[in-house]
This record gives sequence, C-alpha cells and structure tokens, in this order.
Amino acid sequence: MFSCPLLLIKCPFASRRQRQRLSMLMCVALSSALACGEEVSNIFALPPPGDAVVGQLGSVVVGGHETLVDVSRANKHGFDAMVAANPGIDPWVPEHGAEVVLPGLHVLPDAPRQGIVVNVAEKRLYYYPRDKHGRVSSVEVYAVSVGRGDWQTPLRTTRVVAKVKNPAWYPPESVRAEHAARGDMLPTVVPPGPDNPLGQYVIKLTLPSYYIHGTNRENGIGMQVTHGCIRMYPADIERLANAVPKGTPVTIINQPYKAGWKDGVLYLEVHPSLDGAGGKADLSARSLSNTLARIRKGNPDVAIHWGEVWRVRATEQGIPLAVGERQQI
Repeated sequence: MFSCPLLLIKCPFASRRQRQRLSMLMCVALSSALACGEEVSNIFALPPPGDAVVGQLGSVVVGGHETLVDVSRANKHGFDAMVAANPGIDPWVPEHGAEVVLPGLHVLPDAPRQGIVVNVAEKRLYYYPRDKHGRVSSVEVYAVSVGRGDWQTPLRTTRVVAKVKNPAWYPPESVRAEHAARGDMLPTVVPPGPDNPLGQYVIKLTLPSYYIHGTNRENGIGMQVTHGCIRMYPADIERLANAVPKGTPVTIINQPYKAGWKDGVLYLEVHPSLDGAGGKADLSARSLSNTLARIRKGNPDVAIHWGEVWRVRATEQGIPLAVGERQQI
C-alpha cells in the first residue's frame, strides 16, 4: 500500500485543529486517488466549474533490473516527472521491491481549456477535444520532451496547419553542424523509417521548423533533449495526430507553479526551472504568492497554510499537494 509520508504538516501559522484537518484532507485525497498496480488512463472528464485537478496517483513495485526509465515508458509518464515524484529512489538502480509513485495527478494549467496546451515547465501536453456538439468535456494528458539549452521551445500561441504520416526529416543546417562537430555526419534528408527521429507522425504548426512529433528514441520522453520541437511517445502522437483537426490552437506556456481546487481542497503543484530557460518563467516567491492570490480571489473563506506552501515549493516534486481549504462556516 502507498503510505502518506508527505503529510507531516508543520505550519506555524495554522492552529492545531487546522493542521489536523489539512492532514486528513490530504491523506483522504491522495489515498482515494491512488491506483496501486493498475494502469492509469490519461483521459479525464473536465472537473466541475471552479475545480482544476484531474487524474490520479498510482504506484508500482519495481523488481529485477528495472530503472525509472523503464517504469516511465511502461506507464507513459515522463522521466523527469518520475524522478521528481520519487525522491530518495535511485533512478538507475532502484532498490528491488521499492514502491514507485506514478505522477498521474495534475493541476490543469492556467490557460484556455481549448485545443492543445503545452506546459514546458512540467513537460506535459494537454489536449481538450471538442465533442460532436462542439463542447469541451474532457482533457487528455501526455508526457512530452521539450527544447534544451539554446534550443528552447518557443512560448506562444500557434495553430495546427498539417499532419503527416511517415514523414521525411530535413535536418536544419544548424543541427547538421552540431552533429558534424561530434563526428556524426547527417544527410540532407532522412527518409521515413526506424532511423528517422521524427517517428511515424508529425503535427506541423504555424511556427516554421517546430513540430509536435513522435520519436525513434523513447527513453528521452519527459526530458529537455530536443532542438525546440515537442516530442511524444509513438502511441501518443499517433492518437493525437489522428484526433486533432487542422486549425486547432496550440498554446505553449512555461508555468512552474500551478494551483487549483478539488472538492474544497486547494492544491499546489511546483516544478523545477528548466535548464537554460533564462527569464522565461518567474520562479520568485512573489510569483508564487500571486498565483495563490489569483486562486483566492472570490474565495474569501480560504485558509492557506503558508508553511506547507513553502515546503511544497522547496521540494519541487511536481505532484499536486494540499496547501489549503475552504473554511467551514
């Protein structure tokens, strides 16, 4: 069974009764969301108005020669998210029999719930499909890889302009030069097939040379490893490419802090800063306070436990954790 080691509420600004209630709410929320040893879906009904938390945590027990890369691939999570969610577990040599948390609980990004939303901070893609009546009633969540170093994934709103199956890859001159410096001479064209890093599907955007695509190297999903493109597991990009219509809006954001409600409990989800991200994301305490202030607006009867807020910020586990509640009048 999954235990609740994170529920040690130490907040000097909360009363004993508040700390006990918050601990109880957290434990109930986490244990009821947990699916031990079961496959966890990545398709969720949108929460009711005012709420913003979807999904569930899961857990698996590792054995043999499994690494967290193997666990990530088997359960369609990103590697960095898996490592962050499991502090104390060696990602390359986890102890035999160790219980690994599957980070499948998410606060929806603070962005329009339409089309595709990519949050580079958490390395996840959210797709809000429209039903036959034109309504959005569900969300699909996928692990992705994003741009590294000087090859950051651009933050902006764009659109889907084309979808290609079995694409050829035309490496840009800058990418060919980078490979050549390592003694790896790339051809001007890489045809479709197992050696093509675009995989079997490409979703083209209005951003020239930036794609959402598959991969022939699944081990890198959920990391900062691309030249700016958004990379997905092969099965995930196949599903998305077949589902998303041309013209779909794509919003690319960088939100390391996300906060939202679920059943009267306020959750905070914090992700570490991206390598080489520069000033693209405000990671200050003021930014976090502003994030919570926006959530608190219109909810005057909210008790925020700031000691827990700063602890969640310090640990950066990428898992939504309770930091407050609506007070009972």
